[in-house]
Amino acid sequence: MSETPSRVLQRLRTWAQQLEDGLLVLLLTGMIVLAGTQILLRNAWGTGLTWSDPLLRVGVLWIALLGAMAATRTAHHIRIDVLSRFLPPKITRYNRLVTDLFTAIVCLLVAWHAGRFVHDEYLDGSLLFAAVPAWACELILPIGFGVMGLRYLLGLLVRPEGPP
Repeated sequence: MSETPSRVLQRLRTWAQQLEDGLLVLLLTGMIVLAGTQILLRNAWGTGLTWSDPLLRVGVLWIALLGAMAATRTAHHIRIDVLSRFLPPKITRYNRLVTDLFTAIVCLLVAWHAGRFVHDEYLDGSLLFAAVPAWACELILPIGFGVMGLRYLLGLLVRPEGPP
């Protein structure tokens, strides 16, 4: 028996959610272990890993964007929308549609330009640390903003009825 398209989409969504959550846990755990090791090496033996500080900075970038992706997945992201607190519910719904559309457009524009930036870094061949190409570390920028933009657009298309 073949699965319905909605079941396939649900499985794909579940898989993507598990991948995001797994990456977040793995990355955060690795960063904690690396930072702890670096502290121990510096304080106990007066030495350290030369590549750990740049790697931790890249890790912070990845954690921030993966966290933002997870927040938009569950609609627990920061929402700066003072106006909706004072508008009637019917107008608030339209206000939310406009702000979500604007957010989707901004995220997709940032993703597009971040993709161009990563492509330029790839062509340039610049390295960050330990012979790691810069483009590989920056790849989360177009991916993260692209996913967030698409989630906002999909949220506009499949928004449930009722108050936002």
